[in-house]
Amino acid sequence: MTFSGKNVLVTGAGKSIGAEIARVLAKLGLKVWINYRSKPELADALQKEIEQNGGQAAVIAFDATDEEAFVGAIKAIVESDGGLSYLVNNAGITNDKLAIRMSTEDFMSVVDANLKSAFIGSRESLKVMSKQRFGSVVNIASIIGERGNAGQSNYAASKGGMIAMTKSFAYEGAPRNVRFNCITPGFIRTDMTESLKDEVKENYVKNIPLARFGETREVASVVAFLLSDESSYITGEIIKVNGGLYM
Repeated sequence: MTFSGKNVLVTGAGKSIGAEIARVLAKLGLKVWINYRSKPELADALQKEIEQNGGQAAVIAFDATDEEAFVGAIKAIVESDGGLSYLVNNAGITNDKLAIRMSTEDFMSVVDANLKSAFIGSRESLKVMSKQRFGSVVNIASIIGERGNAGQSNYAASKGGMIAMTKSFAYEGAPRNVRFNCITPGFIRTDMTESLKDEVKENYVKNIPLARFGETREVASVVAFLLSDESSYITGEIIKVNGGLYM
């Protein structure tokens, strides 16, 4: 897998899918900027791991929902490296409740964390990448943004919005050779899924044609492909990584 760019910013990269994306991209030769909002020890440990394995990494702390902080972070990266080649908008949260019990604050907190943050990152990276006439952005959405789910109207709205937003950015970025694509993971094996009771996991697996949860590396590999030169004629696409759960 080859890359014309040199560096990548991964938001929410301290753990789980974000951390694995950072590991895979570093192994492929990119300098990875590891973003985190809390738990600096996880980001520092990931940086150390990447560097011990011969990769390049830097830690950059900011809240992706804070416009001023996100803008400043991208500016700092450009000043450090001379540009920004790739962005992975991975930061996000959940706050599940049935809609009739969900406050407006509950709804907007998830929309801000998931959709607003991806908008800020996409907009600011497009500004930088347009000047370079090169760049690629991958937004990490969710199967829930495609099919919805009880108790997750806020999460579904944020991820469904991300899917539509990615397509719009793809139109705007294409004349400047800046690509925008989106991944919609299904059930992926993380700390969150591992904490589920066995019977709950078994019920989920019954509905997955491949009969298992996905691995974080399987998401990270698709991210790497969409950023790489091998996907240079792909933009505005939504790639499902869900084991066939939603086709």
